[in-house]
Amino acid sequence: MVGDGYSLVLHGGADASKLGGVAICGFSSTGMVGVIAASHIIREWDLEQLGTVLDENFPAMALVQDAVPKHPVRVYQGEGVGVFTSEIQFPAAYDVKFAETVLKWYTEGGFDRLIIIDGVIGNELGEKEASDIWGVSSNPAGRKKLVDAGVPRMQQGIVSGIAGYLLSEGDRRGLDITALLAECNPMYPDARAAAIAAEAVSELVDREIPLNELLDDARRIEENVRDMFEKSQTMLPAPEGYDVSAVGDDPMVN
Repeated sequence: MVGDGYSLVLHGGADASKLGGVAICGFSSTGMVGVIAASHIIREWDLEQLGTVLDENFPAMALVQDAVPKHPVRVYQGEGVGVFTSEIQFPAAYDVKFAETVLKWYTEGGFDRLIIIDGVIGNELGEKEASDIWGVSSNPAGRKKLVDAGVPRMQQGIVSGIAGYLLSEGDRRGLDITALLAECNPMYPDARAAAIAAEAVSELVDREIPLNELLDDARRIEENVRDMFEKSQTMLPAPEGYDVSAVGDDPMVN
């Protein structure tokens, strides 16, 4: 048996009876897609911080946001939805214990299903349909939801890290767990991939998630990346196969 995961400590005055509904998790993995999308959902749906995940092996730090210091690993809750997120990147050795922590939060919190948001490099996906995002689900009900939401399903391949462990455990335990894998650029925080993932979440849960702020962030990041490469071309060639002119293409805006 794998351990029980890390400790989840509720905040003073937090109402644990509010747990339940759809669970969503996003971590600081490839392209930061999961944490960017999760943070955006927390803001847009005005979710309340319910608790903090703690362990003596975590780095001692406070993330200050809007003048408020917070632990980096947190859980939020709103009406019919909960979000688990980490805003710092941990070594891969932490993956299984983090996944077990998510499973404990998900099962003991009485959630109906779990949606994992993650980024992935395109050539790591294996056999797939042409799309910017793919879905994998641990049970038939989840796979039907992907079809109904118009999210192409990954047919063959390997899903690694926290998302892969959660999917495998979902299959073993008979849980409704779905991963949304957005193809991203691993060289910078890919807000555009996060927007595509958030749009897929919106379709899966039938609840609107405004995307204007995320798309604005994507444009700013891409402009900075384009400027950086254009300046570097006077000294060094651009990476092989990298098309600087394509960075600003926006498939989500007509």
